[in-house]
Amino acid sequence: SFGWLLLAAGMVGLGSSVFHPESARVARAASGGRYGLAQSVFQVGGNAGSALGPLAAAFVVLRFGQGSIAWFSGVALLAMAVLWGVSRWYAARSRAKVAVAPRASGLSRRKVGLTVGILVALLFSKFFYVASLNTYYTFYLIETFGVSVQASQLLLFLFLGAFAVGVLAGGPIGDRVGRKWVIWVSILGVLPFTLALPYADLFWTAVLTVVIGLVLASASSAIIVYAQELLPGNVGLVNGLFFGLAFGMGGIGAAVLGRLIDLTSIEAVYRLCAVLPAIGLLAAFLPDMRRAAA
Repeated sequence: SFGWLLLAAGMVGLGSSVFHPESARVARAASGGRYGLAQSVFQVGGNAGSALGPLAAAFVVLRFGQGSIAWFSGVALLAMAVLWGVSRWYAARSRAKVAVAPRASGLSRRKVGLTVGILVALLFSKFFYVASLNTYYTFYLIETFGVSVQASQLLLFLFLGAFAVGVLAGGPIGDRVGRKWVIWVSILGVLPFTLALPYADLFWTAVLTVVIGLVLASASSAIIVYAQELLPGNVGLVNGLFFGLAFGMGGIGAAVLGRLIDLTSIEAVYRLCAVLPAIGLLAAFLPDMRRAAA
């Protein structure tokens, strides 16, 4: 029933919210100093799973019905077994580790607060736009181009697959050239493509969403690691704050956009969302963390 679906979705969300902040800390601990790469590898697991979701819907759920969703619980049980081993490794490492004072960011408290505010605004831009595609892209394709449900799921898979590739690429690039520049190019750089999307035909819609996924996703790990460097010694706080904002904004964005679609149309909402990446201009005010620390 609808009520049980809501309860199940809420439990999945609760588990995810508990898992992500501490797991991001474990990824940083296992990074060997390559924090962007480690964060990208960690996040790409979730994004790859999300990308496979539409394929599961197209070829399993649509074919065998709602009850087939329970089959995927086996994957969750396997993940629990893997995480049990990871937790034992991390617990042993934490007991053996000698406490080291974190390196200061080199910024004043006021500058840190302003920078956190900019990062929150950038997350708002990113995840509200991503919510418009994650949640309503298939409906847009069906309503605008008349494609089948299965075809719309395959096109959603293309977008989410590109998003996963972008997440994986963004971390190592940030390690090499600096995270500020990855954030700047990722969020603002996607603007021409989002502006063109509402006016494209089916072929170019598929192409544009792949480009949007690749470019926009590259900031995912860069924002987290940048914030960790901004607030050294508060990795758990940073992870909880930014993962919480990411998931929360995605959920709120889906609800708000759904209401706007009811009041207007799905095409109008996509034209409105197209300007959200312009908030990426705020990235110009982010300090260079490597220079500040030096």
